[in-house]
Amino acid sequence: MNKQQLIDQIHQKKSFLCVGLDTDINKIPQELLALEDPVFEFNKQIINKTAEFAVAYKPNTAFYEVYGAKGWQSLERTIQYIKVNHPDIFIIADAKRGDIGNTSANYAKAFFNTLNADALTVAPYMGQDSVEPFLGFEDKWVILLALTSNKGSQDFQYLNVGERMLHQQVLQTATTWASSEKMMFVVGATHPEELGEIRKMLPDYFFLVPGVGAQGGDLQAVAKNGLNKDCGLLVNSSRGIIYASNGFDFADRAAEEAQKLQRQMAAVL
Repeated sequence: MNKQQLIDQIHQKKSFLCVGLDTDINKIPQELLALEDPVFEFNKQIINKTAEFAVAYKPNTAFYEVYGAKGWQSLERTIQYIKVNHPDIFIIADAKRGDIGNTSANYAKAFFNTLNADALTVAPYMGQDSVEPFLGFEDKWVILLALTSNKGSQDFQYLNVGERMLHQQVLQTATTWASSEKMMFVVGATHPEELGEIRKMLPDYFFLVPGVGAQGGDLQAVAKNGLNKDCGLLVNSSRGIIYASNGFDFADRAAEEAQKLQRQMAAVL
């Protein structure tokens, strides 16, 4: 999916919602556990009920890799199901990869060729040569970690590097590696004021914004500080949607929560 296609979907659905598929087998309804692939079945039902309100899904790969080959199969089936049944939806593999060039090249092939994800979260700590291998795939995206929503973001991301803070230096340098047609940035919803400053620095780039919902981020503050002429935001909610209920109605309740956010987003747009 290229940038214009993503923008078109946002305006057609009046939504910039990304649903995080952080599927924990210990939190899904017990009746699914008797099935051959309970994680995939949970995801499928969530997808079926929320797809009309979302423009993106973001499976966090750790929740699948923890189960070895079987978990990887659940991830593959989930991505394939979205591709076949909802081809207009953007798929982000949240794996936070990043290593020396030849290792990154194989990570890129794994997620872009084998899994067929549209985007991959990438850690920038090792620098340009660790990121470049992910940028060589047509209509595939790097989503670079910049300012994260966790408490530990204070440990390094706010350190001064010359006249800038470290996360600002990462953002400024990374824009020389790829345009807004190939790269997005992770900017946490728990930092709305910083989001506004980053938007001034980078008027054209998309931001993936985690932290709305269970982590305390406020959608209105995110929109006020982060919107640009194209929308420019993908706001992620994971637990607040997929675990809205642990009963038989889990998918319907997920749809209700997704629709609440979509309606707020429609009003903002």
